[in-house]
Amino acid sequence: MAKTIKKVVLAYSGGLDTSVILKWLQTTYGCEVVTFTADLGQGEELEPARKKAEMLGIKQIYVEDLRETFVRDYVFPMFRANALYEGTYLLGTSIARPLIARRQIEIARETSADAVAHGATGKGNDQVRFELTYYALNPDIKVIAPWREWELTSRTRLIEFAEKNQIPIAKDKRGEAPFSVDANLLHSSSEGKALEDPWHEPEEFVYQRTISPEAAPDKPTYVEIGFGKGDPVSIDGEALSPAALLTKLNALGKANGIGRLDLVENRFVGMKSRGVYETPGGTILHHAHRAMESITLDRGAAHLKDEIMPRYAELIYNGFWFSPEREMLQALIDKSQEHVEGTVRMKLYKGNCIVVGRKSAKSLYSLAHVTFEEDQGSYDQRDAAGFIKLNALRLRLLKRGRG
Repeated sequence: MAKTIKKVVLAYSGGLDTSVILKWLQTTYGCEVVTFTADLGQGEELEPARKKAEMLGIKQIYVEDLRETFVRDYVFPMFRANALYEGTYLLGTSIARPLIARRQIEIARETSADAVAHGATGKGNDQVRFELTYYALNPDIKVIAPWREWELTSRTRLIEFAEKNQIPIAKDKRGEAPFSVDANLLHSSSEGKALEDPWHEPEEFVYQRTISPEAAPDKPTYVEIGFGKGDPVSIDGEALSPAALLTKLNALGKANGIGRLDLVENRFVGMKSRGVYETPGGTILHHAHRAMESITLDRGAAHLKDEIMPRYAELIYNGFWFSPEREMLQALIDKSQEHVEGTVRMKLYKGNCIVVGRKSAKSLYSLAHVTFEEDQGSYDQRDAAGFIKLNALRLRLLKRGRG
């Protein structure tokens, strides 16, 4: 393959790994490298990545703020589905990969590149997520995954390669990192090294996005989230853009110790892994959205959504965002959200995210039908007798037939 690559678009962070990959691509494949650095709200200054790419001789450098696109077109559609992988994980890393990979393919088209490259290892899920997206959007693209090809299999070898090729290394990157971190506007995840033993509780320094519940204020915080067609549109009456809204929810969640998750999950590649996730704003949003649905969704629609949710979440986790089945499920989910509008009031307190109020002009909640007071003929309780007998018929026949 090395002789056939002319130009490659690299997903580039500017860190040690991708800087080594950049130089390795140049020396191994003898090809031109285009770098792409996406701001998805990871909280890091991205201009150093541009300067580092320039220093390494890169002529075509893309550094783009995709925060609004990320939240509007990826995070919010996923949250309409209440997606949780294996019942708990809000898919913060998984949902970012298809956007990065899609933009790489677009840049490859714009720059006439014939290949793309990523820095994901051969043990994790991200390699699958990147490459399934690449191939879904360009079946003929060539993919380079250095961690599956090179012999730089340790941090020591990476640093030696960097020093040999005059790649600057930050002082804090020379030592062995206690764990790896991935972050974006939705979450941060920490994995590996000090976190590999699932019996050991994570040290407090592991957490990037939240204060501990013990250190959170003794006074609860109340917040009202407005919804329109299933998406959050305002906080405390103030209309906000998708990224600005999630940023504000993140700040509220962080201050109240909300959104921590210590999880052992099943990777798509077959192994189990332990991760420590923080999704402060997303956790608030998840609970608020379900509360909004509770008064605006019909029972059949709500239960059907819950039935398909695990499949939808698994598709995202496994990297099938651009698959026809995910798009089919999304169409069903989005149809269900047409009347999911109104306001949810949340109480945030020491790691707890509590729904304390919900209202909607489209509410299906009927006080006249559920009240224990005089219902003025809106519901005839005698109707329940026939309803129960019809539902009990098969049970009675089963018992009689089998003694």
